[in-house]
Amino acid sequence: MFKELWKRRVKLIEADLLKELRQTRSLDENLMRAMEYSLMAGGKRLRPILLMAAANSVNGDGEKFITVADALEMIHTYSLIHDDLPAMDNDDYRRGKLTNHKVFGEAMAILAGDALLTLAFEVALRQKDVPPETLLTVVKEISIASGSAGMVGGQVVDLRSEGVKIDLATLKLMHLGKTGALFKASIRSGAILAGATPEQLENLTRYAENFGLAFQITDDILDVTGDEKLLGKPTGSDAKNHKSTYVSLTSLDEAKRLAKAAVDAALNALESFGAEADFLRELVEYLIAREK
Repeated sequence: MFKELWKRRVKLIEADLLKELRQTRSLDENLMRAMEYSLMAGGKRLRPILLMAAANSVNGDGEKFITVADALEMIHTYSLIHDDLPAMDNDDYRRGKLTNHKVFGEAMAILAGDALLTLAFEVALRQKDVPPETLLTVVKEISIASGSAGMVGGQVVDLRSEGVKIDLATLKLMHLGKTGALFKASIRSGAILAGATPEQLENLTRYAENFGLAFQITDDILDVTGDEKLLGKPTGSDAKNHKSTYVSLTSLDEAKRLAKAAVDAALNALESFGAEADFLRELVEYLIAREK
């Protein structure tokens, strides 16, 4: 049931993403091709899935908020395009395909990322059947998570940490921004859109923080132990780029223990929720068992 629901929602999200993209005006068709190339390259669609699941966990209809969910995926895709650039992680493959700059050139890749980021906020504001003040609260939440206090700030810490030995506290801070902030914004946005109580929002925020931590530690583990064919990108890139990870700063076994502890903490945050939060429970447990 869990995987079937995930697959159904992925299809729903991808169809809606394409619809939103195709109704967007552009002065240049090549720019639109570059945007579509990365946006429709597949992936788990975790952030929109999390928004929907969070809304459902407080007895809302998650699929009703697909427009805001689309916006989150656009922001995530922009971050991947930029993250793959030679000035950042310098990766040639993403999801088994050549990265955007390898197909369209660096300048167009940068602009495609910029365009997706700005389009995301236009798309989010197209969301229907939500009170304006609630929608503005959510847009602010996503904006902060995407910027200097969140994803971009975390990326800066990541760049400054290359080739430098950092401690676990700095590593955690980096990933709370780079990866965790948008996860948290996705979950909080779904809850806010669906009318969560303050207590529900607080518990879902704790879930989100531990979800992001478990996800990142597992990513670090897979960079060492994963199968490149399943991952769709080369393994060992963290070591190649001299990056500190949960594996390099502790050990493979300790990283696995930390990931399990984060999963347990995420599950504990959902104790007051009923069966409506089962998708979130299964999702975080799936995280540490995943192979890609």
